Amino acid sequence: MPNPPPFRRVAILGTGLIGGSFALALRKHFPGVFIVGFDRSDATNPALTRGAIDRIASDLSAAIPGADLVYIALPIGAALDALPLIASAAEPHTLVTDACSTKAEICKVATGHFRGGVRFIGGHPMAGKEHSGFQNADAELFRGAPYALSGTEQDPDARVKGFVEILAAIGARPVWCDPETHDWAVSIVSHMPQLISIALARVVQDETDETGLPLSLAGQGLRDTLRLAGSPYSVWRDILFSNTENISRALDRMSQAIDYLRTHLTSKEMEEEFVNANAVYGSLRKPK
Repeated sequence: MPNPPPFRRVAILGTGLIGGSFALALRKHFPGVFIVGFDRSDATNPALTRGAIDRIASDLSAAIPGADLVYIALPIGAALDALPLIASAAEPHTLVTDACSTKAEICKVATGHFRGGVRFIGGHPMAGKEHSGFQNADAELFRGAPYALSGTEQDPDARVKGFVEILAAIGARPVWCDPETHDWAVSIVSHMPQLISIALARVVQDETDETGLPLSLAGQGLRDTLRLAGSPYSVWRDILFSNTENISRALDRMSQAIDYLRTHLTSKEMEEEFVNANAVYGSLRKPK
C-alpha cells in the first residue's frame, strides 16, 4: 500500500532537475500528496504533462498558501530573494526547506524571516547530473545519496521528522551538520572537483593542435574525468559567489598536492600516493 504522506500539500519552487526529481519521487512514494509547482513556464510545463505535479503556478505567492511543506529548488540567489515572500505567504504550521548547494548564507538569512510558527531547515541533496532541467529529472535521483540537513538528528519538531521520513522513503541518506561545516565540506568533495574538471578541460583544449592530438586519442578515462565539465555555469555561478573563501582554500590545497606530485614523479613516495588514493576511492559509498 502507498505510504501515508507526512505532508498533505507540497509546494515545490523550481521544477528543474532537483525540484522535478523531488516531485517525481514524492509522486512515486506518496501518491496522495497534492503538489503545486512554481515555474514561470506555462501549462505545457513538462512537470505537469508528466504527472509529477498537480498544478503549476507562475506566480510565487500563488504556490505557497495552504502548503504544509515548501521545497525551495531555486538557484541560491533566487532562493534568497524569495525568502521574504515565502515567509509572508506560508501558513504558521508550514515547514520550509531548501535544496541549495551552500547553506551558511541562506540559513542565516532565513533565521531573520521565519518566525511565528513557520519552521525553516536547510537542506542539500548531494545528487545531480551534469545536465539540468526537468527533462533530466528522475524519481530515483536521491536514492543512496547523502542529503545534508542543517541541525541535529535529535530535532524534536514533528515537521522535521516528517521530512526525514520523506527522505528515507525516496532513498536519501540524511547527514546532519551545521551550515558552516557543510560549506567547508562541499567545497572539497563537490565544488573543487567541479573546478578541477573545468581546469582539465581547458588544458586539453589548449594543448590540442591542428591534427586533433591529443584529444583524438582520448578514451573513456578522460570522458569519465570530464563528466562534471558538462555542467553549465548558470548552475554554478551562485555557488562560486556564496562559497568563495572555502573553494579558494580547497583549490590552494589541491595546488599543494599537485606540486607534491610534480616533485615526486620518480620517487618511491608515488606508490604510497597511489595506495592512499585507491583507499579513498574504495571508501566511497556506491548508491544502492
